[in-house]
Amino acid sequence: MLLAGTENGIHRVTDVDGTGPASVRTVLETTGTMRLRTFPAFEGVFAATASGLYHSTDAGTWTDLAVPREQVYAVGASPDGRLYAGTRPAHVYVADATDGLDGLDWRECEGFQDLPSREEWRLPRHEDLAQVRDVRVHPEAPDRVIAGVEVGGVHVSEDRGETWTERRDGVHDDVHELAVLGPETVVAATGFGLFHTDDAGRSWTRLDERHDQRYVRSLGVVDGDAYAGAALGHTATWLEADADPALFVRRGGTSVETVDHPCPEETVTGITGVDGDLVAATHEGSVMRAGADGWCVVGSLPAPDGFAGSYTPLLWVGD
Repeated sequence: MLLAGTENGIHRVTDVDGTGPASVRTVLETTGTMRLRTFPAFEGVFAATASGLYHSTDAGTWTDLAVPREQVYAVGASPDGRLYAGTRPAHVYVADATDGLDGLDWRECEGFQDLPSREEWRLPRHEDLAQVRDVRVHPEAPDRVIAGVEVGGVHVSEDRGETWTERRDGVHDDVHELAVLGPETVVAATGFGLFHTDDAGRSWTRLDERHDQRYVRSLGVVDGDAYAGAALGHTATWLEADADPALFVRRGGTSVETVDHPCPEETVTGITGVDGDLVAATHEGSVMRAGADGWCVVGSLPAPDGFAGSYTPLLWVGD
């Protein structure tokens, strides 16, 4: 079973093996699905959306986890049962969920507001607000929390979110998504390039300097390779004839290469792995799968006004 998020809900997608059209059924109507995540410490699926943080154990019945701020753009978890939520405006909250997800006592990570650059986090076209786009914890560094802010950069806590350090030097501050490949190895998709660090953000290397598609919207890891969907410009330009999107892959090292796929005019906004195959969704709702015999388009997602959105998160949760 594949779960996909769009601007107007979460959808269950079945039959994505390429032998016929996929079946798509809406399982939760919500506004702006930003993240679909699973974590070893918890049963079920978490959905961070612009109308709340939801959880489901069966991808059918969903519970609002009542984060103090409604617009939840990111969710992360530690292996010992701490749950993190990143919101718009940019705040980070944590709850101890070791005894379950009922009646969570959310607490703000107040040190996140004390970062020296905090007053700079804003973008005029985003109502002069910033949002926490991603929160990540690697299982081999359970006390380290890594947060990416749009617009605000990357910031790291080494003590479970109590105090924070800026790790924004050398990486563009318009952070869209993070991939944590190791305790200190992170890839960041930003509004001006794809960046990599091997020291938890103390230094960064840009991976895509040879390419023009600098606006990197999505990021996903399949069998250890990091894939990224990019375009020449931001979301408002994607319906123009010269949007020129690209799909990149980093197979190690400090550079990326382009990946051909069946929908070259559409920006890839969601990436996941299905039984070892790469599956990607686009801003227009196309769902593609790359298998042993090459690529195929397996289905399409509901796209209000013909535009599924700038985020189309995907998550494979099995049969």
